[in-house]
Amino acid sequence: MSKIAFMFPGQGAQKAGMGRDFYEQSETARKVIDKATELLDIDMKALCFEENDKLDQTEYTQAALVTVCLAMEHVLRERGLDPDVTAGLSLGEYCAIASAGGMTTEDAVTTVRKRGILMQNAVPGGRGSMAAVLGMTGEAIEKVVDEIDGVTIANYNCPGQIVITGWKESVEKASEALKEAGAKRVMPLNVSGPFHSPMLKEAGEELGRVLENVELSPLEIPYVTNVTAEYVRDISETKKLLAEQVASSVRWQQSVENMIADGVDTFVEIGPGRTLAGFMRKISRDVKVYNVSTWEDVDKVVSELC
Repeated sequence: MSKIAFMFPGQGAQKAGMGRDFYEQSETARKVIDKATELLDIDMKALCFEENDKLDQTEYTQAALVTVCLAMEHVLRERGLDPDVTAGLSLGEYCAIASAGGMTTEDAVTTVRKRGILMQNAVPGGRGSMAAVLGMTGEAIEKVVDEIDGVTIANYNCPGQIVITGWKESVEKASEALKEAGAKRVMPLNVSGPFHSPMLKEAGEELGRVLENVELSPLEIPYVTNVTAEYVRDISETKKLLAEQVASSVRWQQSVENMIADGVDTFVEIGPGRTLAGFMRKISRDVKVYNVSTWEDVDKVVSELC
C-alpha cells in the first residue's frame, strides 16, 4: 500500500499572490488566513496577495508562508487526502508538526512570527550571508569549510546542492576556496541573515523560551526533524529540536532518504513554488512527486491520490 508524505517549503518559497486563489475558493482557507490576520494584527491578505516590501523581510515572511501553507494543507485534508508522515524544510517544519497534530495552526503562526523577529534581530544587517554550492559532494564541502572559521553548512538539500552560512567575509572566502576545489557554481543567496549557523545560537535559546509557553499535543502521525533527519514520534522531543534547529544544519536529503527507506513512495509538496519537488528529482526518481501551489493543483492531486 502506498505511503504518502506531506512536505512543506522553507523561507525563499514566498511570492506575492500566494494563496489568493485558495482564499477566493475555500471557506476553510479563508478561516486560516483571516485568523492569522486577527492573531498577529497583520493584514495577511495584503501581505500575501499584493506586491509589497514586507513579504521578503524575515519577521513577516515566516508567518506569511506558514499561514498560506497550512491553509492549503487544511483544504487537502478537507478533501480527504491524509499523509502517513510529514516533513518541512527549516521553517516548513512548523507546518509539518501542525499537520502531524502536534501543534495548533494558531500556535504555529504566532510562534513563527516570534521566530522570524528573533532571527532577523540575531545578527546586524549585512554581517552574515549564505551561498548555494552546486556540483560538489557534502563531504568535499565539509573538508573546505572546516578549514575556515565562521562558516558552516546550513542545508544538505540534495545531491549537488549544499548551502553554506556564516559571517559575510567567511562565506566569501569559503566561496572562493570551493570554486578552486571544483564547485561548478557558488551563488550568494538573497537572505537577511546567516540562517542555520552557530551565529543564531542565542536566537535559538530565546526561541526555546518562547516555546515553553506553547502547548503541544501528542502526534497523530510522525514527522521528520531537520536536526537529525529522523522520525519524531514523541512530542516531548519537539521543543528542544525546534530550538536547536535555528542554529543547526538542515538535513533535508537525509530526511527524504529516511522516508523512502520507510516505504514512502508518494510526496506532496504543499506551498508556493516547486523547490522541494526540484530537490526530489535529484534525490530519487523512483517516487511520485506532486505539488500543490494553486487551486487547480488540488483537484489533480486529490483525484489521483484519493
